Amino acid sequence: MCGIVGYVGKQKASAILVEGLKRLEYRGYDSAGIALLENNDIEVMKKTGRVQNVAELIYERDMGSQIGISHTRWATHGEVNDSNAHPHMSWNGKLALVHNGVIENYEGLRRFLEGEGVEFLSETDTEVFANLIAYHYDKEEEGNSVDRLLAAVRHSTTLVEGTYGIAVICTDCPNDIIGARKGSPLCLGVGNGENMIASDVSAFVGRTQNVVYLDDGQIVHISEDDFSISTIGRESVDPVINQIDWKIEQAELGHFTHYMEKEIFEQPTALENSMRGRFSDDDSTAKFGGLNLDPVQWRQIDRILFCACGTTWHACLTAEYLIEKYARIPVEVEYASEFRYRNAPLDKNTLVFVISQSGETLDTLEALREAKRKGYIVLGITNGVGSSIARETDGGIYQHAGPEIGVASTKAFTSQILLSGMLALHLGRMRDLSFGDGREMVAAFRSLPGLVSTVLDQADKIKEIAEKYADFSDFLFLGRQSMFPIALEGALKLKEISYIHAEGYPAGEMKHGPIALISEECPSVILSPHGDTLKKVISNIQETRARKGSVIAITSAGKDFPQDTADEIIHIPQAHDCIMPILATIPLQLLAYYIAVKRGCDVDKPRNLAKSVTVE
Repeated sequence: MCGIVGYVGKQKASAILVEGLKRLEYRGYDSAGIALLENNDIEVMKKTGRVQNVAELIYERDMGSQIGISHTRWATHGEVNDSNAHPHMSWNGKLALVHNGVIENYEGLRRFLEGEGVEFLSETDTEVFANLIAYHYDKEEEGNSVDRLLAAVRHSTTLVEGTYGIAVICTDCPNDIIGARKGSPLCLGVGNGENMIASDVSAFVGRTQNVVYLDDGQIVHISEDDFSISTIGRESVDPVINQIDWKIEQAELGHFTHYMEKEIFEQPTALENSMRGRFSDDDSTAKFGGLNLDPVQWRQIDRILFCACGTTWHACLTAEYLIEKYARIPVEVEYASEFRYRNAPLDKNTLVFVISQSGETLDTLEALREAKRKGYIVLGITNGVGSSIARETDGGIYQHAGPEIGVASTKAFTSQILLSGMLALHLGRMRDLSFGDGREMVAAFRSLPGLVSTVLDQADKIKEIAEKYADFSDFLFLGRQSMFPIALEGALKLKEISYIHAEGYPAGEMKHGPIALISEECPSVILSPHGDTLKKVISNIQETRARKGSVIAITSAGKDFPQDTADEIIHIPQAHDCIMPILATIPLQLLAYYIAVKRGCDVDKPRNLAKSVTVE
């Protein structure tokens, strides 16, 4: 879960690398570093903390090098200190390497290299990789320096076990960067008289719109005017150059204080973009061009399995409620990290969906691969155009939500729920959902951006409530039916960015244990929109207040909700059930955001978290 940026061209590399690292800092911010190659020497500057710390070191030096690699770290092996920060130099000073991933057999390789006289300066698995490549580079005798370096990288990648996305520079190759990928994302930015390599296309924005996504088992060699891609087995690969479909302005803060705030308020636009062009001409159903299944195949599906992690797992739980209600197809939801390690019995007519905002979540990727190994059709929903999940699934849906920089997902989550609801409509209309019901759902989806805007208009009121409750250390979130996953998501958002302990439960389960948490020191956020279970939820609220617990209620506007039932009431529009989970999510996002700001937390870069989880 680290960020890699490499550059070779005609410009000063240090400034371009720092700019790229700042765009990738959401991938890890324990430490950062840069290696610059100049006059047949590699200069490494690295520092714990944020990218700005190492940027200050670099600006003091004002080096003119036009080639370098850089890294922002989320620690896996070794504590957070300057020695363990990347880039890592080989023991002989010949090469520097940056790495995203985990080398699982590093201990055995380290013992071997130590037996060969190699000395180590850090605790990391990455330094083992750097020294392994340097060791084999010295053993290579055929070809020029670049050929020898490529051969050394190929040889070393066959010996390491685990995952990696790497970039390497060598003193003998002053104009070249070598990259390789297995399990960790790596892509190439193709410019005019310059080329870049990175773990995320956001590093390229503003310099080039042309990107090549590497597949597992591929190696790339870049210079300022050229690049080539081959497999570890030396087979040449014809590159496919894709176009980045968003502009630099979309990845900048504008007038907002934090990216999370910006992305919360971008949700009307993101939702509009997610549904654009995806309804039938008669507005009775949803249509998706990339699912690659015909109606006969859809009707043969007896069960759907969703695999995801974290916030996206909550979106999948919401999808379960929506699809079972409107399409009448049984749905199961699995943690992707658990699915690949257990022998789950699946019916032969099961359709597997994997969902990941980045499209690079390693656990979800491995769940995808496990399902495909077993012969199942696997479809995906992702915001990452050209990502690994987009390329490896049998079909899928792009979210088109725009770049999401804040670590705590907001607009990607609501986009996933929207697309899940539209998928429920698509499937339902192939079964027993009527034309009229379909038109009602489409009308509801079309109204969603405007309704979300009305909730966002209450931001100042929600901010006042948040500041009132910001000093509490525990929260309980409760909801029934499709509000239960939203309660889970509300609790997770609060935990992620404010470090407050929070739990989410089905409201009906309150008396089966969670009620023990209720006290004057533990407020409850209770989702109580109008519907069949409203009276039951009001009973939960009364039980909470009877035990001196404060209640923040989120309920539907324009209905009779007793004003003295809760301590605080936040109204959301009364709307079709298929969009109520999204409307209920918005106040929870704002509540978590404003509480975190009041507590002085770093909202966009919460401790110990990274945006894209590309290691197990």
